[in-house]
Amino acid sequence: MFTAGAESLLRQAREIQDEELRKFSSRITSLLQNNDLGNETIDCLQRLFLIVSVTKYGRKLDSKFVELLQTVMCLPRCPQQVQVLCAAILREMSPCSSLTLSCDEIQDAKLLSLVSSVLLAQGNKKAEVSAVGQRVVKVLEGRLPEGQSSRHLLPLLSKIISLSPASLTEDQTNLVNKRMVDWLRYASVQQGVAQPSGGFFSSPRTRQPGPITEVDGAVSTDFFTVLSIGQCYTEDQWLNVQTFSMLREWLQSYGSDGANSPHSDDKSEVDGSVMSMVSATSTSSRLLPPKERLREKAFEYCQRLIEQSNRRALKKPDGDLQKACLIEAITIMDIICRQDSSYVYRTLSCLKILHGRISGDLAYARALLPIAQFFLNHSETAAVDSEAIYKHLFTRIPAQLFHSPVLAFEFIQFCRDNVRFCTENLSIFRQSFPNLFKLLAWNSPALISEFVDLLPALLGADTAIEILHLLLDLPCLAAALDIQLRSASTPISERAAWDPAAKPASCLEAFRHPLYRSMFQYLLRVEAAPRDSPERLVPLRQLLASMADCPRVVQAADTVPVLLHLFFSVVVEFADGPLVNQLVLVLLERSEQLYEIPAFKADVHRVLSSQLVLLCKRHPSLVVELSKELLEFAGTIGNIRNKEDIFTYVVWAIGEYMSLACDERCTVEQINKVFEVLEAMLFEMVPLRPSASIPTCSPRVITVLMAMLTKLATRSQDLIPRMSLFLSKMRAFFQSPAMISVYSEDSEEILARATELMNLLKMPSVAQFVLTPSVEVASPRFHRDTNVSLPLAMKMATRLLERGTGFVPG
Repeated sequence: MFTAGAESLLRQAREIQDEELRKFSSRITSLLQNNDLGNETIDCLQRLFLIVSVTKYGRKLDSKFVELLQTVMCLPRCPQQVQVLCAAILREMSPCSSLTLSCDEIQDAKLLSLVSSVLLAQGNKKAEVSAVGQRVVKVLEGRLPEGQSSRHLLPLLSKIISLSPASLTEDQTNLVNKRMVDWLRYASVQQGVAQPSGGFFSSPRTRQPGPITEVDGAVSTDFFTVLSIGQCYTEDQWLNVQTFSMLREWLQSYGSDGANSPHSDDKSEVDGSVMSMVSATSTSSRLLPPKERLREKAFEYCQRLIEQSNRRALKKPDGDLQKACLIEAITIMDIICRQDSSYVYRTLSCLKILHGRISGDLAYARALLPIAQFFLNHSETAAVDSEAIYKHLFTRIPAQLFHSPVLAFEFIQFCRDNVRFCTENLSIFRQSFPNLFKLLAWNSPALISEFVDLLPALLGADTAIEILHLLLDLPCLAAALDIQLRSASTPISERAAWDPAAKPASCLEAFRHPLYRSMFQYLLRVEAAPRDSPERLVPLRQLLASMADCPRVVQAADTVPVLLHLFFSVVVEFADGPLVNQLVLVLLERSEQLYEIPAFKADVHRVLSSQLVLLCKRHPSLVVELSKELLEFAGTIGNIRNKEDIFTYVVWAIGEYMSLACDERCTVEQINKVFEVLEAMLFEMVPLRPSASIPTCSPRVITVLMAMLTKLATRSQDLIPRMSLFLSKMRAFFQSPAMISVYSEDSEEILARATELMNLLKMPSVAQFVLTPSVEVASPRFHRDTNVSLPLAMKMATRLLERGTGFVPG
């Protein structure tokens, strides 16, 4: 967060108008033209940089002023601070059409770095990336003047790799390979000489530099690495650190046999080349080609980093650096092994020992991901069983470190990148999906896009039902994880004070209470438990309702509708009849058992109702097979008030698919029974007795029930007179002044629908044809083709109904 003063400065910078900016630029122009490069100029340039960098839109500067900035930046004796500010302003203005900079003749490494950073910000419209690459390599090829350093050029080289790897030729990459070998392997092991401060107490004698030390304070006896510690570093040691920082991307771009193939994962060298075998066994690697020699030295460097990571750091920042370098070293070794399989066996033994050492330390959990990636890539080549490594990764790490946002992202990213291999080869991947949901529940919505890619791989006939329950319980899971974390930090003395015999007074007490312990354990399970019943979580959901306002819980709830849509779109592609029936039963059951967040329940009901329609369309027979359960749901008046969306679509599905045309097992007795239940529901909603009180019911539900009852009546001729009488009563009821005052304009809509349906029932054959068309008639092409029977029949029915019953045939 910015301070109040910083916020005020930013606001002022954003509010400066173009006219004010033009005047301010003129002031800076006069200072620069007078060669006044002192503090006032520096202050003005800092203010200008702030102005051009804090706005979302590009600020416009005069082309002459832009040229002046370029000229000043390239002055031989221009102060470094002024040069840096000019370059920063020009980068913020990029792409700039009035830019005239060129790096072709620049010899000074610092100036080349500044000019090139401006050119690379232009977007490569004029092949700036290639020009910068050629110049940087040209300077690296020669000997730099005294006092200059290649340190300023390596960041440029790294940027060139990311923008356009193909801009460097094979000869140029070989040159850089040689330089990188020297920088990696032959840096000084003595500390640099500190520059004298010039103070009163500074000694005129020059202190002899001491040896480089390890992170544990021991004197280093091997070559210098990024984990070597010193008070002052030499130039070649800084180059060593920079080289390691860009090593991974360099090897990915130029390490494979295909020259200039960016990010190549070439695995064609399964048997290893002759030269690679030499690199693995030779006592001298100077005879190797530059590319393979760099691999060898990079491999040695990474081995040394792994050895250094075993030392106990004296300072916390050094310990954090150890972990970061360990991850990078394992990743680089994996890249080397993918490019040259002869390194696999050397790496395999090293990483097995490393895994055994760090697997029990959660502080090194992130390093387990690149280790697992290595075994995923090479276990088949090395013919080793890595099941224990994968099981430890998927079962323990998410369960204990779900609250680490960096680990959560990297873990889900690892799963997404290797989803095909994990699905086909790792049974533990699908078994441990409850652990993956912990990462999502705690880190929503940051992981939603990654989980959208991952969820289809977790779904199968054996996991679909349990995953649906987990999705619906996601906010409940987020609340339980919060309690688990707080319980772990609760002092033992306070835990002992809780009385197991008494009812828990809070969620935190309930976490260790015998009554709720098994519920928490089930919700926080590590692996799938398909045989356990989710119904046991009903008391836990009620208990955790007190955490409904927790931001993390609300975010998890907002994630659920998106994933539910994805869940059903994937499941319907492979679900058979029995699985669809199970899904519908879960849908009806869980519509009542949801976490108590009103907006969450409304969103979930909306999604479930729409998915019920799709399931019924794909498997119409489920209405007959689940007629008992559907009728029980539709016959409960409370479902209208609490779950109107789902109730409406259940009624629609019954009326649409309770038909002999959809399932040969459908009988007239079933249709009559369904009719009686729905008719009773409508009677209860709209009592037609004059003395009854007038309730307020949803007009939408009333019209749907009337339409569905009419459909059912057309399939059982004995019900037509009964339905016609009921509709005539409905018309009279909704024409009364009392109902008009209650339903207002909706009463007209209900009345119109009742009239239409009653008129249709006067022509039973037409009603059945219109309300329950055959599959052929209901095909979309019949609605587009005006020369076929359905449009003609509907037009005829409309004319007959408009003219009255006197024209009804028969």
